[in-house]
Amino acid sequence: MPSSVQRRLGTADAVVLGLAAMLGTGVFAVWAPAAAAAGPWLLVAILLAGVVATCNAASTADLAVAHPESGGGYVYGRERLAPAAGRLAGVAFLIGKTASAAAAAGVFGWYVLPANPLATALVVIVVATAMNIAGVRWTVLAAWALVSGTMVVLLLVVVAGIFGGAQDVSTSAAAQALGPPEPLGPMPGGGVLGVLTATGLVFFAFTGYARIATLGEEVRDPRRTLRRAIMIALAITMITYLLVGTALLVGLGSERLVSETSPLVALVDTEQASALGVLVRVGAAVAAGSALLSVLVGVSRTTLAMARRGELPRSLASIGGRGTPWRADLAGGAVATVLTVLAGPAAAIALSACSVLIYYAVINLAALRLPPADRRWPPWTAWLGLLLCVALAVLLPVQQVLITAVALVAGWTTCTALSHRPRPHP
Repeated sequence: MPSSVQRRLGTADAVVLGLAAMLGTGVFAVWAPAAAAAGPWLLVAILLAGVVATCNAASTADLAVAHPESGGGYVYGRERLAPAAGRLAGVAFLIGKTASAAAAAGVFGWYVLPANPLATALVVIVVATAMNIAGVRWTVLAAWALVSGTMVVLLLVVVAGIFGGAQDVSTSAAAQALGPPEPLGPMPGGGVLGVLTATGLVFFAFTGYARIATLGEEVRDPRRTLRRAIMIALAITMITYLLVGTALLVGLGSERLVSETSPLVALVDTEQASALGVLVRVGAAVAAGSALLSVLVGVSRTTLAMARRGELPRSLASIGGRGTPWRADLAGGAVATVLTVLAGPAAAIALSACSVLIYYAVINLAALRLPPADRRWPPWTAWLGLLLCVALAVLLPVQQVLITAVALVAGWTTCTALSHRPRPHP
C-alpha cells in the first residue's frame, strides 16, 4: 500500500484547481452581503481584497517552495515559528475550508433545487467526497471542465451587465419568492468601515490559491510550479471579479444588489433572454460543485499533515490504495455536512473568511522568518498582509467573529492535548 501521495500535477493542473476554488462559491454568493457593507464602493473592496490576496499569495508562494509538502500554513507555522503556531494555522484552515465547503454546498442546493436546498446540498457533499477518495487526477479532470463552463457563464454575465443597460430597479420576482438574502447581523452600510467589512467578505472568494499550496507533495517540480500557479490563478481571478463587480453595479446598482438573492441571475434573466437566467443557475451549480471538490481536497491534505504529527487522530493519516488519504477525505466531508445543516451560505462565507484571514496572518508571520535567499518578495509584503488580515478579521460581522474565536480556541486546545499523548511504540 503506498505510504505517500503521488506527484502527478503540472502547472496547468494546479492553476485550474486554484481557479476551481476561487471562481466558485464567492462569485455567485458574496455580492449581496458585500454590497450591504460597502454600498457603491464595492469595487474598492474588490481591489483591496486583491491587495490582501496578493500579499498573502507572495508569502504562500515563497513558503510553499521552501516546504514542498502537504499541509500548507500548518507546516509553515510549525517549521518557521513554533508547533503552537502551526496548530493555530491548521485549525484555522480546517474551520475556514470546511465552512467554505458548506457554503459551496449551500449555494449548489439554492440554485439547483430552491424548494429543498438542504437535501440537495447534502447529496452533493457525498458525491464530492467520493470523487476525492477516488483520486486527485479525477478531481483535476472534473475541475478543467467545471472551470471552463464557469468562465463562459461569467463572460455572458459581464457582457449583459456592462453592455445591456441598467435593469429595472425593482427587486426580481425570484428574489421576492426566495426572500431577502440571509442576514449577517448589523452592517456598517458604507464609509471606510463598510468598505473594510466588505473587503473581508470578498476576500473569501480569493482564497483558492491555498488549495494549490496544500498540493506540495503532489506537483511536479514544486519550486517552479507552486509559485507560477499561485500567481497565475490569482491574476485571472482578480480580473474576473473586477469585471463581474462592474457589471453588477452598472446593471443593477448597489441598492438593488443588496436585495438580490441571486444577482447574477437577476442581471441576465429578462423576458427577452430568460434562457440566460437558466444558464447562470446551471453555471452557479457547476461552479459551486467545482469549489466543493477543490476545497475538500485541501481540507484532507491539511488533516493528513496534522495527523502525521499526532495533532489529529493518527488513523486519519492512512493512505489508500489509490494514493489518497481516504479517511481524511471522509472526515472533511462529515464536518462539512454538519456545518451545512447548521449554517446558511452567507453565514458560512463570513465564518470561512474570518478563519482564513487568521490562517494567512500566521502564514505572513512565518514568511518573515524566511532567510533572504528563500524569499522572492520583499518583507514589507508580508508585514502588510499580516496587518490587513488581522484588521479585516475583526471587522467582519460580530457573530461570525465570536463563533470563529470559540472554534479556534476549542480546536487548538484539542489538537494540543492530542499532541501530548504518548506516541505508540513502532
